[in-house]
Amino acid sequence: MKGPLDKVESRADEGLVNIIIDTPKGSRNKFKYDEEIHIIRLSRILPVGLSFPYDFGSIPMTLAEDGDALDVLVICDTPSFPGCLITGKLIGIINCEQTEKKKTIRNDRLIAVPVTDVNPPLFKNIDDLPIDCLTEIENFFVSYNEAEGRKFKILKHGGPEEAETALIGAKQNYKRARK
Repeated sequence: MKGPLDKVESRADEGLVNIIIDTPKGSRNKFKYDEEIHIIRLSRILPVGLSFPYDFGSIPMTLAEDGDALDVLVICDTPSFPGCLITGKLIGIINCEQTEKKKTIRNDRLIAVPVTDVNPPLFKNIDDLPIDCLTEIENFFVSYNEAEGRKFKILKHGGPEEAETALIGAKQNYKRARK
C-alpha cells in the first residue's frame, strides 16, 4: 500500500531536491515517517541539553547504506514542522561512519538550504558556512549517536558535487531495492 509520501520524487527541479522534514530545528523530539501506516510518529526523545541544530529530514525515493532514505540537514534560521516538504539545494555532504554492535556503516549527512521562488539559496557550498555552524552540526551528530550507544566518526566534508554523487547512488539503490 502506498502512502502520500510515496508520490514525492527526489528531484524538485533541475539542481533542486525535495526534502521531507522529520524533525524541526530546536526539537528534542525525533520523529520518523512510518512506512507501514503512512504517518509520522515520535521515534525518541533526546536527552536534556541535546536538540536538533537545524531541520532534519530525508530525500524521498532514495536508499542509503543504513537502509533509510538519505539524511539531510536543512540550514535555515527558523524551524519548519514534521511532514513539511521543502525544496532545497544541496550545498555539501558530511561523510560519516556509524558503528553499532561492532558493525560499521557509512551514514552520511547531506547539507541543503531551502529555495523558494522568492528565497534564493543562502549558501552555495558547505565551505561557505560559518565554521561554528559546521562545528555545531558535527558535535550534534557525534553527541546524538553517542547518546544512542553508537560511535559516530566524521570522515570528511564534500561540496555540492559530492552531495550530488551520493544522491545519484542512493536513487539507484532505491530503484534496485524496489524491483
